[in-house]
Amino acid sequence: MVEFGEWVCGKVLKKVPHRHFVFSIPKILRRYFLYDRSLLSNLSRCAWEALRMFFQEAVPQGDGVPGAVIAIQTFGDFLGFNPHCHILCTDGCFDGKGPFRVAPRFNPEDLKAIFEHHVFRMLLGKGKITQDLVLMLRSWRHSGFQVFVGSRILPREEEAMEKLARYIIRASFSQERMTYLPEESKVIYESKDAQKEKVFDALEWLAAMSSHVPVKGEQMVRYYGYYSNVSRGKRKKQSQDEWIPCILEPEGSSKEYRKNWARLIQKIYEIDPLTCPKCQGQMRIVAFIEDEEVIEKMLKHLGLWEAKARPPPKVKAPSETIYLDDSESQDLPSDSFYAHPDYPMDSYLS
Repeated sequence: MVEFGEWVCGKVLKKVPHRHFVFSIPKILRRYFLYDRSLLSNLSRCAWEALRMFFQEAVPQGDGVPGAVIAIQTFGDFLGFNPHCHILCTDGCFDGKGPFRVAPRFNPEDLKAIFEHHVFRMLLGKGKITQDLVLMLRSWRHSGFQVFVGSRILPREEEAMEKLARYIIRASFSQERMTYLPEESKVIYESKDAQKEKVFDALEWLAAMSSHVPVKGEQMVRYYGYYSNVSRGKRKKQSQDEWIPCILEPEGSSKEYRKNWARLIQKIYEIDPLTCPKCQGQMRIVAFIEDEEVIEKMLKHLGLWEAKARPPPKVKAPSETIYLDDSESQDLPSDSFYAHPDYPMDSYLS
């Protein structure tokens, strides 16, 4: 961990602002990644594509690209299979000509919508899920997708960045939290906050641990964009890899960036809501109607009103169930994420 932290901070990351991102998926989707580990690389790609598109829209000046180091983790607090991505990403884009443009402040919910779309499209393309499952998850109030966005880490905060680099490749379990009872062939494992513990049969413990062992040749850390192996190789060949880019603050306010969000939605869903479906001309907003009675009356007149009552749930006989250990998920929006004793970031991040 220490060697990786020193190497990635000294040889890969540039002296520009960065952020720590964590992308998580719903529990209902985790089983597909458990039984097909090749999907983990696709999950990493989904996270990168979401970040790339998001930052390129946030910094529209020039032909910029962000840089990211993505570490795939598959474990929760009690070794439950919980695939998610820890990411060190530039807080803006390199425009290819030297300067680095910092991104304005943004809403993580917008980034989550892009990530969700890419994951659904990937799993549908692989034949793992159906469109009905996608519609069901999107109908839920909380789909289960999560995007954690850490505070901006400035170039001078080298120690904070190195600690974070170590953290994203940490081991799946801690020996300090593990107690083996040889006379009972059991393992007692404590939670990170030492408030809970779980008892494993010895064979169950080995099975839980082995589910997090990468297959031969599997890469758990990947580099994208400005930090990709290809980009770094080209800059090194041209003797440009040691350049220190100048940092440019964002042009325009965060409010102006929010106005551009509609353009990003068009790219994601490949549809322009202001294009007339009949003549393909550009529509304009005439008025907003908010009165529910007026809306219902208009839709009924157009034959578009469909009020369907949800039928009561059917009673099903109990059947055999296969359980996936998802007792501990990555509840990352909590401030306690940085309070872990092995990850003391509070004194470094502003």
